[in-house]
Amino acid sequence: MPTNRSMDLRSPTRSSLLADLAPDLRAALTRVRYDADTLLDALGDAAHAALGRGEPVPVRRAAADLGELGTLVRLLLLGDPVPEREAAVALSPVSIDRATAAGLVERDGGEVRAALDLRPLDLGEGTRWVLSDLDDSMRRRSLDADHVLGVGQASLSLLRATPTRRVGTVLDLGTGCGVQAVHAAAYGRTVTGTDVNQRALWLAEATAALNGLDIELLEGSWFEPVAGRRFDQVVANPPFVVGPARVEHTYRDSGLALDGASELVISGMPDLLNPGGTAALLASWVHIEGQDWRSRVASWLPDHGVDAWIVQRDIADPALYVGTWLRDAGLDPRESAAQARAERWLDAFHDAEVEGIGFGFVYLRAIDGPTELLAEDLTHGFDDPLGPEAIAYFERSAWLRAAAADPDRILDARYAVDRATALERVYLPGDEGWAQAVARLHRGDGPRWQHEIDDTIAALLAGMRPDGLPLRELVDLLAFGETGDAATPEFETAAMTVVSGLVRHGLIHPC
Repeated sequence: MPTNRSMDLRSPTRSSLLADLAPDLRAALTRVRYDADTLLDALGDAAHAALGRGEPVPVRRAAADLGELGTLVRLLLLGDPVPEREAAVALSPVSIDRATAAGLVERDGGEVRAALDLRPLDLGEGTRWVLSDLDDSMRRRSLDADHVLGVGQASLSLLRATPTRRVGTVLDLGTGCGVQAVHAAAYGRTVTGTDVNQRALWLAEATAALNGLDIELLEGSWFEPVAGRRFDQVVANPPFVVGPARVEHTYRDSGLALDGASELVISGMPDLLNPGGTAALLASWVHIEGQDWRSRVASWLPDHGVDAWIVQRDIADPALYVGTWLRDAGLDPRESAAQARAERWLDAFHDAEVEGIGFGFVYLRAIDGPTELLAEDLTHGFDDPLGPEAIAYFERSAWLRAAAADPDRILDARYAVDRATALERVYLPGDEGWAQAVARLHRGDGPRWQHEIDDTIAALLAGMRPDGLPLRELVDLLAFGETGDAATPEFETAAMTVVSGLVRHGLIHPC
């Protein structure tokens, strides 16, 4: 990290040379139109897709005729050396001397190379620029222990999964390059970012300055920098990689064994939330032989004060998991050093009887009542963004919580089937022709949940309308049609259970 950094990390005041460079650098980027929309248009779909795959040649060819924009593409996105004269023109009014002193570029004879990754990103509020360390997407390189990751797939998935309703205070726990904090500035009145890695804070400070944002940055481990404070929303992309207790790369390794980092963050998150506050984070958990992963994650939460929605997006085989993260660090699994690391990693999994590693989103809301948890698989395709769905889930959960205290509320309510809900019937050939094998309700948007139902529930939903009969009368009509008598308490209870599950997943709504 550059040695000119003298900022007090407990103050949002800008003081590093890189952050001081931000106004002029922003002017250069704006002048050249180094923004997300222009790059997509100028490079074209094919070259832009190649950029995402880490294939430099199509991008380099497309950039050849783009003038100063092409120079910045080759310099900042591809990591190519460019003649100093061309770099100076493209970066004006930033001089090469200032850019070098600030740590943005470095001289190599008569050429200039990028020392940092600087790329535009549209987070839904127009272009934002993000500074990070150079990765190995375009050139093979090993990553240092304090490497600051850019906007990778994990960051993008959390960006899409984060609720963006307007709130007062937001905490980005483990801010890294600052991309989540920059995103939070669009919906939070004030934003705080923390990190244990000084280099991350140096880059996050410059990223905030480059986008003209005032973000409080605090240095420290885990919750220590914000001890005693509470927030309306917390986002976190912690070092959740599961493995032995070691730190080889601060952006992914916590020093805690197995899923200890996820346990620490999830268990400590409720103490950071204001009443009604929410948290959105990425996490991993191990699947242990003979254990239910849901019970493992549930044990990390307090008995009181949390409504939790946890969705498991993927389950990785231990060998695949280790190989993936070795490559993530720029290592070739065929090399002897990488193989030795893989042996230690897989030994740790074997000793702990780890069968798989789950990964997903964790959403928490602070409530005044006993903790509630829904942990479920979302390994099928779904519609992004998931953030709005999390808020809708908590609203539906609050309605069900109130209804649980007064069962008549469920029976006396009227319901409407969501417009995105479809009924599917599957028929299979049998001895007497086609026979119905299953009936399912499909939600056609958001998480795309499915519920298997019987013909009685299908008939119940067919009668649901905002101006129709309340559930109690619909249930009585169904019971009378089947038995000739009014609904028994057991019939009512069974119907209420099914209706509650459909409400929770948004397939029907109380009116």
